[in-house]
Amino acid sequence: MCLVATQTLNPAKIKARRTTVAMKLLMAVTGALFVFYVLAHMYGNLKVFGGQSAFDEYAHHLRTIGEPILPYKGFLWVFRAALILALVGHAYSAFYLWSRARGARADRYAVRMAGYAAWRSKAMRWGGVALLAFLVFHLVEFTTNKVNFNGSVSAATIGDSPYRLVVASFQLWWVVLIYLVALAALGLHLHHGVWSASQTLGWTTSPAARARAKAVAIAIAAVVVVGFALPPLFILFGIVK
Repeated sequence: MCLVATQTLNPAKIKARRTTVAMKLLMAVTGALFVFYVLAHMYGNLKVFGGQSAFDEYAHHLRTIGEPILPYKGFLWVFRAALILALVGHAYSAFYLWSRARGARADRYAVRMAGYAAWRSKAMRWGGVALLAFLVFHLVEFTTNKVNFNGSVSAATIGDSPYRLVVASFQLWWVVLIYLVALAALGLHLHHGVWSASQTLGWTTSPAARARAKAVAIAIAAVVVVGFALPPLFILFGIVK
């Protein structure tokens, strides 16, 4: 008589595992789009060092990309729509993965054993919430309403110049402080996100590959944080006027 060991796979567990993989892939792909966006946005912000003419001309050309095939500001609206969809997908996948991880570590002992991983996950969640809050503030200030918080600079002085609005805003220490806090959250988010995406995409299969992925994650986070921090700090200290 021959006994054959059999194992019945739970279809629900298989489906959940596949969904988890899909959510990780969605988070990696949408995260890659955001990395591209913040690098491009950072490059544009550095145009402030070229003076008002260079910065305002750059802002104007963003609105004319794709003309005459696309209408004025057409490309920006298409890109914004893509970013909104990516944001929804990124947030949804993050919430799903957080819920799954929380369910897998239901008992307190497991949570204590998670240690650093649990702290890092919590920091990513709240960092993401902080970035969403800052995004709303940032859009209201520079994109949708174009609010000037600097009472010492009149609306007539700013006019239609993006450069003058940026300079007037970052002359306020508390606006710069909000900006720097958001950058700290962004740096941590990018570092962890790039590393996690590298794992999801299978780019960390060897010690050398893991070292490269960690180096790339650190480099991207550092470049973005420093690149975004330079304009407000130079404006606050009166180097850029």
